[in-house]
Amino acid sequence: MPEGEAEGRARAATDTRSGEAPGSVYAGTHTHELWFTDLPREPPSTVDTPVLWSALATGVLSMVLLSHGVGVNLLLVALPATLTAYFAARQAGRTQARPWTLAWGVGGLALLLVPALRAAQWPSFLAVATAIGLASLALHGSRTWAGVALSSFGLVNSLFKGTVWGWRGVRARAGNASGNVGSALRALAVTAVLLLVFGALFAGADSAFADLLSRLVPDTSVGEGPWRLVLFALGLLGALAAAHSAAAPLRWDSFRTTPGRARGRGEWALPLLVLCALFAVFNAIQLAVLFGGYQAVLEKTGQTYSEYARQGFWQLLLATLLTLLVIVLALRWAPRGGPGDRTLVRGVLGTLCALTLIVVASAVRRMDMYVEAYGLTRLRISVVAVELWLGLVILLIMAAGIWGARRLPRAVAASAAAGVLAFGLASPDGLIAEKNVRRYERTHRFDLDYARDLSADAVPALDRLEEPLRSCVLGALAKELGPATASWYETSWGDVRARQILEERPPAMTDPMVCESIGESSEYR
Repeated sequence: MPEGEAEGRARAATDTRSGEAPGSVYAGTHTHELWFTDLPREPPSTVDTPVLWSALATGVLSMVLLSHGVGVNLLLVALPATLTAYFAARQAGRTQARPWTLAWGVGGLALLLVPALRAAQWPSFLAVATAIGLASLALHGSRTWAGVALSSFGLVNSLFKGTVWGWRGVRARAGNASGNVGSALRALAVTAVLLLVFGALFAGADSAFADLLSRLVPDTSVGEGPWRLVLFALGLLGALAAAHSAAAPLRWDSFRTTPGRARGRGEWALPLLVLCALFAVFNAIQLAVLFGGYQAVLEKTGQTYSEYARQGFWQLLLATLLTLLVIVLALRWAPRGGPGDRTLVRGVLGTLCALTLIVVASAVRRMDMYVEAYGLTRLRISVVAVELWLGLVILLIMAAGIWGARRLPRAVAASAAAGVLAFGLASPDGLIAEKNVRRYERTHRFDLDYARDLSADAVPALDRLEEPLRSCVLGALAKELGPATASWYETSWGDVRARQILEERPPAMTDPMVCESIGESSEYR
């Protein structure tokens, strides 16, 4: 019987024993009591040669490409690391890639496009961290809440074990086939000598070829030797850790938990129905305000337009988070007497989720009002993105209540990864600059100091500002960007595009006093 089918039948049997319908709305609601059953899995005793060569290639590319900056080099390093995991999984008998495994792997590689396209470091860091999380899910094949949450620890667990496993494989091959190892080393030495000699001759014969060679071949100065050795070790050990996880993944899904004690219908439903009534009253007021009642509310409260928006967003964001916690606890103690109880649970929690979506819309609208008054910042665009994702999670919970919750953990993880990818590809710094430039064109108010702290992704939008404001902003960004000294694989498309704009229309020399006089400091930055 295939492994996935066996696990599915075992999960269905577990749901039946606990009185739950397989894939029902109750599935996945557990206590914190855990049983570590068959968590570890042993890897093959030896390591295949393709695994070792792919791990070595990962280490070499890390040493060569990751010394000065990040760009497409992260993706180039990830490709042999992916092959290392693939060869190890095939050696261990995991020959059939499941759709979710492919989705996690492709999604992780796609996230590494963000550093190649965007100059801003904060969305790139978020994308790389998420890519590591997706790689962990692909390696371990997790599908439960525990597996999705803990799979990343499997890579940490495999760092030491993967190193030992790889070293044993190298020793075994060196002992059994020392002649082959010697031949390979001699071939590599001859290849290196030929490339060095003829490359130097051709570089001396043609300046265009020399320029191309200088861009393609990284600087290998002696002073960078220790740092490059560190990068080589990180790439090699990381690839071996991925290979070990692929060959012997920890069975995070083997965690067994028990549901909470079921409550009676009245005891369970009364607090939630009262909460739904409170949400309904609040949402009725919000809808009235949303469709044109701002002026009446502001006159009654004595607040300004921006004060009203700023006052409510953070409370509504917290209310959304607390609603998700209430739903989790409600599922834990939900009545489980039969079809009538399941209908009650779905009806009450579905109503609460629907009302929460209106709260999400109100929170996003309030932040939009606040941005209109004070401009867009990284914090504001980030919290709006989080609020929108929370709304998507609520929609997924509603779908799970109808079609079953078996796929809910992976769906939530996939939505988070897709959100991070969309956030990075949308260029948040570029969106911030675009929004604030439009606000300046409408109100002639602009936070100059904040714009100077943005990345090169903001240059295309800031280029539309009128002088001398344009030069005041882009002069600081051009100084921060500096000359184009990094190799093609160490820089982003955002940096390249910004330099092109600044070379075509360089900022003029501007008196600092003039810049200070036209800038605006945001009170609520």
